[in-house]
Amino acid sequence: MSDLADRLIRWHKRHGRHDLPWQNTTDPYRVWLSEIMLQQTQVATVIPYYQRFLDRFPQFADLAAAPVEDVMELWSGLGYYARARNLHAAARTVMNQHGGRFPHDPEAIALLPGIGRSTANSIATFCFDAHAPILDGNVKRVLCRAFGIEGFPGSGAVEKRLWSLAEELMPTRHCATHNQAQMDLGASVCTRTKPRCETCPLADICIARATGRTAQLPEARPRKSIPQREATLLVLLDGKRVLLETRPPAGIWGGLLSLPELPAGEDAKEWGKRRFACKVIAVSPAPTLDHAFSHFRLHIVPLLLLVEPVSAAMEPGLRWLDLADTPNAALPAPIRRILDNIHP
Repeated sequence: MSDLADRLIRWHKRHGRHDLPWQNTTDPYRVWLSEIMLQQTQVATVIPYYQRFLDRFPQFADLAAAPVEDVMELWSGLGYYARARNLHAAARTVMNQHGGRFPHDPEAIALLPGIGRSTANSIATFCFDAHAPILDGNVKRVLCRAFGIEGFPGSGAVEKRLWSLAEELMPTRHCATHNQAQMDLGASVCTRTKPRCETCPLADICIARATGRTAQLPEARPRKSIPQREATLLVLLDGKRVLLETRPPAGIWGGLLSLPELPAGEDAKEWGKRRFACKVIAVSPAPTLDHAFSHFRLHIVPLLLLVEPVSAAMEPGLRWLDLADTPNAALPAPIRRILDNIHP
């Protein structure tokens, strides 16, 4: 165990990732932005979003000063939208409570919205040379296999053991390289499926490899039945305009624009007339689709309503948007797919 960090650091020098857009910098804004975007999202998906964010919001102050709606619009399609709201809130906290300077201490960083212990330690290590272990999904997989740790790594007891192990393995020097090496090893060699054990610097000490359990470790989350839900969404079209509403800040698609949902038991034509002050000319079904969230599956039933507004008054949160402008709007991916199939 004593030479594990040295092995990883030597391996990273030759085989690790060195040219990602957020590497080779100690700017906490850029490192923090990448860390948040990379949560639950692959590198290839993140890179164009990361570059667009920096073009639009090059500094903390720019992000903090922007309306949250602009942030959500730029995040649209990346998923896990609470990350975007927390990103915006954290930028404002840095400006208002820290004078525009990102805190250096990992415990202070972890107090910012949307930042947990591993992300805080990662930022502190890469930007401020802190001696702090990380424990993201890639690192958990490497440690579970190398040391034969059983149990679901997201459970409290197993995660506590992994944190203890990660702390024990931290070298006294080159902490940032050590942490990056663990992530890179998990991302490129000790992958979830088809790990390339023959190229791994830890192959000769890996318990999972020695016992033939690379496919079983780390153990999967205990299976639970995934609830199924259904929602009827209304596509109200006035010529080439569609009616959208802003979702509440909390819950699914929080803060994004979406199609209005028809309450259970309501008639679409009557509801459209009553709530949206529209004359409904025709109602027709649109193709259904299914969307998986982390904790349930949603069956979406869209209804196309051709309407004529009879009043200019609108409830707060409702807005008409030209269909031509929807590609740049802050829309969840399923809503964008529905609208892409609409041809008035």
